[in-house]
Amino acid sequence: MFEKIDLTKKMDKKEYDRIFPDLEIRLGELQRQARDKKVPIMIVFEGWDASGKGELINDLILPLDPRGFNVYQISKPDKEESLRPFFWRFWTRTPAGGRIAVFEKSWYRRTLAEKLDIDLKKKDPLRSVKNFECFDKVNYFEKQLANEGYVIIKLFLHISKKEQKKRFDKLEKNSLTSWIISKEDWNLHKNYNKYVPVIEKIIESTDTEYAPWTIIKANDKRFARVKIFDTVIKAIENKLEQLDSERTNDKQDIRSEIPGIKNMSTSILEKVDMSRSLTADEYKKKLKIYQDRIKEIQYEAFIKKIPIIIVYEGWDASGKGGNIKRLTENLDPRGYEVVPISSPDDYERSHHYLWRFWKEFPKAGHITIFDRSWYGRVLVERVEGLCSQEEWKRAYGEINEMEETLVDFGSVLIKFWLHIDRDVQFERFKFREQDVHKKWKITDEDWRNRSKWDDYAVAIDEMLLRTSTTYAPWTIIESNDKYYARIKTLKTVIEEVEKAF
Repeated sequence: MFEKIDLTKKMDKKEYDRIFPDLEIRLGELQRQARDKKVPIMIVFEGWDASGKGELINDLILPLDPRGFNVYQISKPDKEESLRPFFWRFWTRTPAGGRIAVFEKSWYRRTLAEKLDIDLKKKDPLRSVKNFECFDKVNYFEKQLANEGYVIIKLFLHISKKEQKKRFDKLEKNSLTSWIISKEDWNLHKNYNKYVPVIEKIIESTDTEYAPWTIIKANDKRFARVKIFDTVIKAIENKLEQLDSERTNDKQDIRSEIPGIKNMSTSILEKVDMSRSLTADEYKKKLKIYQDRIKEIQYEAFIKKIPIIIVYEGWDASGKGGNIKRLTENLDPRGYEVVPISSPDDYERSHHYLWRFWKEFPKAGHITIFDRSWYGRVLVERVEGLCSQEEWKRAYGEINEMEETLVDFGSVLIKFWLHIDRDVQFERFKFREQDVHKKWKITDEDWRNRSKWDDYAVAIDEMLLRTSTTYAPWTIIESNDKYYARIKTLKTVIEEVEKAF
């Protein structure tokens, strides 16, 4: 790849002065148009040391309204970031609709510097990157953002080994910049040719239609500057043209048209044995034993730095709140958090739908319990027509990819579906209406959702089928009897975390 790139190309000052002012004006116009149409934009700068990333980023942002962008310089993760899943610090920096995020180095640091750890003495350092398994996670991340309407522009600034040496020498001779160049930089320069095939492999493995790479010939800074502006402008223009030409998706029938699903007749839920129960004495005895063990597990997980994520989904009145209360009753409140999920607010809607969940994932050694979760995309949003059929069908794969990323980091991910039958739900609804202390729990929306029981049953069944994976399986909790449901969830949490130990 790189050997075919002509780095001798230059742009004379006269031509540059003729072209560049119009590019600056156009970029400013496009920022305003993207803001009005709420298009989120991410621009990644990667490249060789001394290729001019900082200077060229500054050139790019000068024509922009500073209120509409953020620049992030990515280095090795700090202590807080190292306790989180790798992509946490990038998900939390993804821009809202209409804003621009510029990354000076990015999630590619993991392959280019942090994780690769190439032994340059080996005859074939490329073997390390060929065996490296993070490319699929990078592509998951970028694909999910692109599918949600993000513009992802990836620039690799390429300079020759000779040019790099020239710039290193210049920086070292200046007393104000000599500190920038380290022995490690010179060592990397010495092994420049060994790194070339590694970088080429990384680019080839992550060069996709939805997030393509552009190689910037950066020996000549004027040439590089014009190419960067031209690339960014064309990418934003293409996105805006695409939005103008798109037709509004019709809201379609919630029942999936995927073969093998349409006529399932909610087979998974119908097979659940709802007669399971415990006596009050059995419940009290087991509750104490399991709550004591859960308390011990919390401290063990903290010591071993294992993050635990527990997801509660279920029918209205299936007992999620009471179940969570028994799970947390004996826990140290400093080590866990319960995150109740409701409809997203305007700011959350301006991001990717998974953004608000990434923000809440626990750091190593901590527990986060979600009272409802990202599965709203394939449940309530599907049934109520709050997203298109294309979006909720795509979400199964996106959710599986996200959960795979969390588990690969070392998280224990436990997912509960609390199941009750129609008659039990009706009884609990009526009881709540009649109890002055529980009346606040029942709303008109609960009754309206109940009227769509059959539609929700179809969505639930497909969710269980498509997102119960080997690394993040669903556990169905038979919840007609609350005692039985609470004990089963406690027992399941203990078993799953002990597996991780």
